[in-house]
Amino acid sequence: MMHRRNFLRNAALTFSGMSILQQLPAADIASLRNGIAASDKINVGLIGCKGMGWADLSSILKLPQVNCAAICDIDDSIIAMRKADLAKLNCTPTIYKDYRKLLDNKDIDVVIIGTPDHWHCLQMTDACSAGKQVYVEKPIANSINEAQQMVAAAQRYNTIVQVGQWQRSQQHFNKAIEFVHSGKLGRIVKTKAWMYNGGSKALTPVANAPVPAGVDYNMWLGPAAHRDFNKNRFHYDFRWFWDYAGGLMTDWGVHLIDMVLLGMQVNAPVSVTANGGKYSFPGDARETPDVLTALYDFGSFDMTWEHAMGVAGGQYGQQHGIAFIGDNGTLVLTRGGWEVRPEKDSSKKVDKMEAVAWQPSTDNGLDNHTVNFVEAITKKDASLLHTPIQAGAQVAMVSHMGNIAFRTGEKIKWDAAKMQFNHNEANALVKPDYHNGWKLPKFA
Repeated sequence: MMHRRNFLRNAALTFSGMSILQQLPAADIASLRNGIAASDKINVGLIGCKGMGWADLSSILKLPQVNCAAICDIDDSIIAMRKADLAKLNCTPTIYKDYRKLLDNKDIDVVIIGTPDHWHCLQMTDACSAGKQVYVEKPIANSINEAQQMVAAAQRYNTIVQVGQWQRSQQHFNKAIEFVHSGKLGRIVKTKAWMYNGGSKALTPVANAPVPAGVDYNMWLGPAAHRDFNKNRFHYDFRWFWDYAGGLMTDWGVHLIDMVLLGMQVNAPVSVTANGGKYSFPGDARETPDVLTALYDFGSFDMTWEHAMGVAGGQYGQQHGIAFIGDNGTLVLTRGGWEVRPEKDSSKKVDKMEAVAWQPSTDNGLDNHTVNFVEAITKKDASLLHTPIQAGAQVAMVSHMGNIAFRTGEKIKWDAAKMQFNHNEANALVKPDYHNGWKLPKFA
């Protein structure tokens, strides 16, 4: 149990040395793990093993005091693959297909949640009530109300929850935001965030089919409405269907819009309007828009979110990014680095500020993020977290607001005090309907 652990007594495992440890080959880390007493290990359980869940687990296992004690997935083929992967890392996890049984395991200290978005709220709040510390993938929820419930649950159970918005742990993002806060850009009245997914292709409609062997499809659906199995709605492509996710707006938007909220030090907009549709691939199977522009009014500045599938051009010559547009200059920020482009004075001959040449990314944000999470749980101090549940909730809610504006076709105004819109149709999309016997958690 966590209260018996003394993770810092071994100098080789102090956090100042973690970056060195993470550079060791997997076999060396596995050897170090063998030399750590069972009482000094952090036992992790992974729920959802295919995509980012596996990436998160792979990252945190670079720390030798972390042990994978259990994995849970509804697909036997994924479980078999991950068992083989973990054997190479000297981990022999207990296997589950029902996450609730994993949470019943008293030996598990930490849970990583890498399931589709519509599952995050139930699994995170259940993990909190089971006494686990939690790393939950972004977006934290598939609705505004679920995000609110998750914050309240973490507070009620005093749980340390890190959200998988790892850009907050990457050095160049932090330096760029520090520059924004310095005031050198002048007055910032406009911001932008965008993702142009040029590599995307049409999702060809296919007929419903029998559930694949080894898949617990009812558990995969969980609180979502029951539908016959269709491979277009399963695994990675779930993100293009409203039952389970919010398309590019919540997939990439939470990462990029998060930097706007952080840089401008705001939580929620006053109003939102959005336009878009199925323009790139009008006949494909997706429900979420493949082209979308959302305009957010924050009172003293505005933000535009843009995404387009099948188009790679982007803005400022970047496929994705964030721009802070000040009267002295514009800071452009991407996962690859950042720069500042000065404005000219009235004569158009003199720069109003000094340019900042491209500052490239030099570190691994995900690895930094899992180190930060382990440090917080080891020191039992949630204030150390780079992306606490509150930050994840704020940007998830803002991203969902853009989708709600698109789905209603209206300019919607947000009442932060009442936590509702001025529009009945928009308010109907704030709280999801749960199905198949599952109940929406209620903590707030």
